Amino acid sequence: MRCPFCHHCDTRVIDSRTADDGIAIRRRRECLSCNRRFSTQETATLSVLKRSGVVEPFSKDKVINGVRKACQGRPVTDDQLARLAQEVEEKLRQTSKAQCSTNDVGKAILEPLRSLDVVAYLRFASVYLDFTSLDDFEKVISQLRAEK
Repeated sequence: MRCPFCHHCDTRVIDSRTADDGIAIRRRRECLSCNRRFSTQETATLSVLKRSGVVEPFSKDKVINGVRKACQGRPVTDDQLARLAQEVEEKLRQTSKAQCSTNDVGKAILEPLRSLDVVAYLRFASVYLDFTSLDDFEKVISQLRAEK
């Protein structure tokens, strides 16, 4: 780790603590050259491999925006969408993979969305699962009714 003051590349860790509910680690460091102290925050990155082959960082905002379209006109609050996005991120991180596919993200969204709003779930599933006919809708609706 380079010192932000003198740019010397040798520092030592004085203290480490978890931050953001265990998602990040905050470290207090001291430069061995100028003896100044500074803090760093380390997080494990989660990347998403898109269908086009492009890799980009996971974004809760993208999850929220995608689900918001399915929830349009439904009684779903922004707080509920934020909790859903947090739940999706936690589920993806539990796989212990640094990179997941957009398909994995979609699968992770389906379950919490079904619990949040069944109509929004049906809308999202129709696009995500690529419904092509009324039979596809009927099949999912039958499963939802059987679960109730």
